[in-house]
Amino acid sequence: MSRSEDRGLESTRVASALRDAILDGTREPGSRLIERDLAAEYGVSRVPVRDALKLLEGEGLIELRPRTWAVVREFTPADLADLDEVRQVLEPMAFRLAAERHRRDGLERLRTVLENERESARSANSIGSRRAAADFHEIVVELAENGLLRELMNTIRSRLRWALSQHDDLQHIAEEHVALFEAIRDRDGDRAAALAYAHVDSSRQQRAAHAEALRTGALPVVTPREDASIGR
Repeated sequence: MSRSEDRGLESTRVASALRDAILDGTREPGSRLIERDLAAEYGVSRVPVRDALKLLEGEGLIELRPRTWAVVREFTPADLADLDEVRQVLEPMAFRLAAERHRRDGLERLRTVLENERESARSANSIGSRRAAADFHEIVVELAENGLLRELMNTIRSRLRWALSQHDDLQHIAEEHVALFEAIRDRDGDRAAALAYAHVDSSRQQRAAHAEALRTGALPVVTPREDASIGR
């Protein structure tokens, strides 16, 4: 393996670890990312760290401060409003096309990740549930089988994953995904599109409630509960 290939693998590994930490909330908005500290933490030189930070900047997750450090991005209400507007255009299209074009193997992948989301929600595994929720949306885009749509959604993938993690009612989001899954399974494109549009509104409300709970220190206690399996 060449030196440049080795550096590329290292930068990919560092970027992946930092991305997960940001999306899972381990590294909070506004926290500093200092090259030398990250290099020591991940056991690499500062060059792949620098490359990883540039990649995450391109994804909209961090902001680089020249000759100082990087910081985890703090998304403003305007940033999130912009994202919601884009989602309400692209996601109904994705869910409609997924309903019309999905194949059996793709539907089974979607069912599996939804079951993982629901199980994580039932067991109060917030990180697992939120990750599975984001996977659910990404698989839907794959099922839509539209290359341009996939490219467009990839440009906001990390920001979308972050936005989808900003909620506390794991069961509520999982239940909305069940309804979306059933519309796709039934090949009902109109219902899937309408539910997807409403899902963005619901996500906005859940995110606002999450932000208010963080502000007041009144985060809800999520307790496990029983739930029915997805009908086949």
